[in-house]
Amino acid sequence: MEDILSRIYVAYQEMQRNKTLKQEQLGLYQQIHNLIKNAIVNNEIPEGSTLPSTRLLAAKLHVSRSTVLKSYELLLIENWIESAIGSGHRVKAVLSENQPSKIQNCDKFGYPDLSEVGKSFQRNVSLINSTDDKDIAFRPGLPPLDIFNVNQWKNLSNLYWRHIKSSALTYSGSSGTDQLKKTLASYLNFSRNIKCDPRQIIIVSGSLQSLYIIGNVLLNPGDYMTFENPTFPNVISIFKGLRSNIQTVSIDQEGLKVSELTQPGHIQSKLIHTVPSCHYPTGVRMSLNRRLELLKWANEHKTIIIENDYEHEVNNYKDFIPSLFSLDTEQRTIFFGTFNRLLHPSIRVGYMVVPFYLLDAVEALLNHSHRFVPSSIQVVLSQFIEKNYLYNHVKNVIEIAEERKKLFCDTFEESFGESLLLRPSPIRSLHVLAEVSPGLKDKDMVKYFAKHNIVAHTYSKCFVTENPPQGLILGYTPVRSPIIKQKIGQMEKLYKEFIQK
Repeated sequence: MEDILSRIYVAYQEMQRNKTLKQEQLGLYQQIHNLIKNAIVNNEIPEGSTLPSTRLLAAKLHVSRSTVLKSYELLLIENWIESAIGSGHRVKAVLSENQPSKIQNCDKFGYPDLSEVGKSFQRNVSLINSTDDKDIAFRPGLPPLDIFNVNQWKNLSNLYWRHIKSSALTYSGSSGTDQLKKTLASYLNFSRNIKCDPRQIIIVSGSLQSLYIIGNVLLNPGDYMTFENPTFPNVISIFKGLRSNIQTVSIDQEGLKVSELTQPGHIQSKLIHTVPSCHYPTGVRMSLNRRLELLKWANEHKTIIIENDYEHEVNNYKDFIPSLFSLDTEQRTIFFGTFNRLLHPSIRVGYMVVPFYLLDAVEALLNHSHRFVPSSIQVVLSQFIEKNYLYNHVKNVIEIAEERKKLFCDTFEESFGESLLLRPSPIRSLHVLAEVSPGLKDKDMVKYFAKHNIVAHTYSKCFVTENPPQGLILGYTPVRSPIIKQKIGQMEKLYKEFIQK
């Protein structure tokens, strides 16, 4: 395998053989500087790469070390590389005008057109909320990351690798390991009264993948499907990307308004997506009567229900309402759950419970895509649940969430008063919704906050109707209590700057 030192040496030898008059007029250190710079521009030396030490490169090129030092100093001045004590010289992520753009490449080489599906997803990708924000205040969708017991997980992981056999390092079943599926079947039985066969459980990387799989298995382009308005932007993006004909239904204090599904203008839907445990982003919980009403409607109209079980453990902890899946007598419900919002997003484990008639098609699609979630993570998660660590973690999450919510709301209301009003919700959730004053655009406000390391999600993005309500969705749980006041103070100053622009 060729390393950076060898690559520079080969380029140097080539330069020496084909040196131009212009190059000969430059000093040797300038020639080496230009050689390395061109290699960075052309991605011969990728960003993040560590350059050879000055002593090693000088010896390889048979030049003095001071010559190489001068070359590196010039690269530092021009911002191509950076120097850190003990780490040497590293190539920076610097774009150059010499680098060809994607558009130029497309025009130059005449690539074929994207598929209609590819174009559709490309058009709608902006609907998905960013997942790579470095800052966590006040990003929704995150649990209190600081209370996750890393040592418990690390010990279980170490135990797994200590006793692993070579036979366990091969491919795993696409739908998940039997161990985790059996553990989840038992967990769902006790926590949600869901009685299912472990074979019905499909292990995925999260809810977004679940949506993509079910959408592809059930919907052809042009098929009608329905979801709540508002809902997750990711839900909107997936079904728009799949080129579905989208219909919406509003919510009231009891959840999804089933009566709207029977209105003359509503066309028969093949699939309906709902968030009954804790509607996103309003926090409304669907009543038992409304759940039974929805199941009755679905049975009569032969419609499949996606039950997205958002934040169940947090808001359904004491005042339990049966899930749609457990109430369903016709296997018409697909149940979505995830551990990414309960433990931490980097775990990348979610699950579906699907009717038997969908199993073969879902597994076939998995075999054609991601194949399987790593077995090591599945085994460790299974043991994490079996040893009651998950139960204890949930209790801690609820306790910390309540403490931080009170501090957040008190501080927020004291800082913003009537200018940004928090919408009251009787349901426990890991985020709050703030209504924006008329005339202000939540999208512009969120962008302004993001430039100053404050993260919020736009309420308007959760709607598919024109002139949507404006608001901010704020996650308080991942922020430690001492930081909450500090960040709200910073947010208040940014808000005043924003409205004066």
